[in-house]
Amino acid sequence: MELSKLTFEIFSKLEQNWFLHCDDREGPTSNTNNKKTRILSIDGGGTKGFVSGSALAHLENRIQTITNDSNARIADFFDIVTGSGIGAVYAAMITADNGNGRPLFSANETVKFVTEKNDQLFKVKSVGLFRRKKRFSVTSNEKVLREAFKSLTLRDTCKPLLVPCYDLNSSAPFVFSRADASDSPSFDFELWKVCRATMATPTRFKPFQLNSVDNKTACLAIDGGLVMNNPTAAAITHVLHNKREFPSVNGVEDLLVLSLGNGPLSSPRHYNGDCSIPSVLDIVLDGVSETVDQMLGNAFCWNRTDYIRIQATGIVTEEVLKERGVESLPFGRKRLLTETNAERIEKFVKRIVASGRTSLPPSPCKDAVSPLINGR
Repeated sequence: MELSKLTFEIFSKLEQNWFLHCDDREGPTSNTNNKKTRILSIDGGGTKGFVSGSALAHLENRIQTITNDSNARIADFFDIVTGSGIGAVYAAMITADNGNGRPLFSANETVKFVTEKNDQLFKVKSVGLFRRKKRFSVTSNEKVLREAFKSLTLRDTCKPLLVPCYDLNSSAPFVFSRADASDSPSFDFELWKVCRATMATPTRFKPFQLNSVDNKTACLAIDGGLVMNNPTAAAITHVLHNKREFPSVNGVEDLLVLSLGNGPLSSPRHYNGDCSIPSVLDIVLDGVSETVDQMLGNAFCWNRTDYIRIQATGIVTEEVLKERGVESLPFGRKRLLTETNAERIEKFVKRIVASGRTSLPPSPCKDAVSPLINGR
């Protein structure tokens, strides 16, 4: 899909719902008791993914506690998962199929793996004539991703997965999706390559060339965060158009969305009037995320409990879940909430557990895959 058409469809649908429902205090006329389609979106940005990692681990812990089921997983209660950059690694790991229709990794195992392997995922090396340039080691990064996903492809996920990148061949966004992969091997890619593609930050990695499993589709990828650092709007558009997997969704009033940020990357104190290339990229990533959050705040303004955004408000610390939540309001405004991020997640979990587990069937997986042994 062309960038102009994609952008038009995303924002026209969101703005249409805002104008139609923002003044309707009773909400849309659809039956609000019907089970809503549940979307989990995980931002890219940075290398640590601390905010989203903490939120994911807490989310699954609360699901297990409330259901009294230690085997319950995030994928059991969400219909589709999307992620960009480091968020794509989280998204792919919690949806990767073990061959039996169950997630290969729990959220805790995922966060532990990414944390322990972070220095290898983003191993810094010096390059250039005088070894002054700093880049991440491609060899080290790819070794970690191969270790996690082995031979799994986009088809081998227990829930629909969306991952964006930017394709230099077509000069347009390229969105990897399980739906497309299930339709044709020409749109099925190995999961480790999908994650490698969306993590290819231009200043730290060279563009990544990847081909579909049948070698009929090629993509020269750079960081998905440049166009969809917050991929929530892309997931909403995908669900609205994918009637095969989501036949009951007619508008955003049929959706329940949890969006996990990764903290702001840019800060005025870092620039002093002079923006380096890395700092410009940080501004772009933050701007993309905030723009989407603002649009979704408008689209869901009649029922703000259907869209929850978990984001750090300043410097990211271990206390991020204890911070008071922030909510986007129309026309760029923000509101500091009385509830903490942990309390907002708690309410969200109670709601999705009360409505039951998701009913989407897993994608047919080729072979059973053994999980990592002792996280290695």
